[in-house]
Amino acid sequence: MNLVNGEHDSKLLQAQAHVWNHIFSFINSMSLKCAIQLCIPDVIHNHGKPMTLTQLLTVLPVHPSKIIFVHRLMRILTHSGFFTLTKASENDEEEEYAYTLTTSSQLLLEDNPLSVKPFLMAMLDPVLTTPWNHLYTWFQNGDSTPFDVAHGMKLWAYIGHEPKFNHFFNEAMASDARLVTSVVIDKCEHVFKGLKSLIDVGGGTGTVAKAIVKAFPYLECTVFDLPHVISSMQSHGNPKYVGGNMFDVIPSADAVLLKWILHDWNDEECVKILKKCKEAITSNGKMGKVIIIDMLLEKKEGDDKSTETQLFFDMVMMTLVTGKERDEKEWAKLFFKAGFTHYKINPILGLRSLIELYP
Repeated sequence: MNLVNGEHDSKLLQAQAHVWNHIFSFINSMSLKCAIQLCIPDVIHNHGKPMTLTQLLTVLPVHPSKIIFVHRLMRILTHSGFFTLTKASENDEEEEYAYTLTTSSQLLLEDNPLSVKPFLMAMLDPVLTTPWNHLYTWFQNGDSTPFDVAHGMKLWAYIGHEPKFNHFFNEAMASDARLVTSVVIDKCEHVFKGLKSLIDVGGGTGTVAKAIVKAFPYLECTVFDLPHVISSMQSHGNPKYVGGNMFDVIPSADAVLLKWILHDWNDEECVKILKKCKEAITSNGKMGKVIIIDMLLEKKEGDDKSTETQLFFDMVMMTLVTGKERDEKEWAKLFFKAGFTHYKINPILGLRSLIELYP
């Protein structure tokens, strides 16, 4: 009987720890944001070799009264996998360790061309974190998203009304685009072969289009986005910039690229977008294709972290916009409802896939 009670107590304590971890999981992201604001990864990188806490403290912009707390910030971030510790001294009496960057923290360096720092700063900005405090209210009212509850308007309207956040958000999307496009161009050259023209729908400031043009100079690219998004961009040569609304009309081309667009919208809205894409690639007798870069929800055995990340993104879509992440069955339903006949999935982008869609 005592053994049974002991097992029950153990399970209760494990359950309590599980609850605690979820209660305090925000600490990981907020600690990381603080480290980025303090430029800790850049300071260590610029040092040129592993950096001790003592050396770090002489450079960081912290108040003298806060110096004693820095090691606690570094301890949680080391545990989270953003730094590693190596022994800096052979003197056993004065054991001192030095911090080095990991692959993850290297992705947060200011001068890394593939840096995801802008994405981190945007996603953890109060504008995008405040809506999470309104989930409960949203479930009980008629607003379309918790973002509406928090800010009184949809995300896209907010971005259009706030130039500073518009720039912030565009930089975040561009940072993601640089990383993804480098992989696509390296591993999917065949996707662009035979194309003469391509429309990057929702292409922002043109990060993806510029990379494609550089890799395939013969391909005429056009960035198509809302007027306020491309207002500061100049159309000189390739790529070109065209303002408009994808729900009204999409310019004609051999291919339409939708990178991280469809997951922002609900099923009905996606079908409307896809129908406009089909019109764009079939006008004037063309039989082009749509290139989609988006998540494909799937549970991979032994890869719970990837599944969790995809589910995180699904909740982000529910909280900020009207969209969702989809599994293959859900994607196929949208494709066929929009009038397409077949598709090919290439799972080369980690948590996301490249899908070629044909009329």
